Amino acid sequence: MPITIRYFASVREALGEGETFDAAGATPTVGEVLAQLQARSAIHAEVLDPARGLRAARNLAFCQPDEHVADGDELAFFPPVTGG
Repeated sequence: MPITIRYFASVREALGEGETFDAAGATPTVGEVLAQLQARSAIHAEVLDPARGLRAARNLAFCQPDEHVADGDELAFFPPVTGG
């Protein structure tokens, strides 16, 4: 199950524009996807640390960590304050 991951602002500066996440047929929550992304590398763990107050959007709408994602969804992660 491919999910498109996009990063914005300081998260994008550290990790790039985004990546693809394969949930392998599962229907994970946003929080579970975030935890698995953090496990990819030390920089992912640091930049995607929930203590930083990151915001998430699923298919262009703000979402909570307990919301489930589906095949083909787009998840975006960004700091609580971003510039235009």
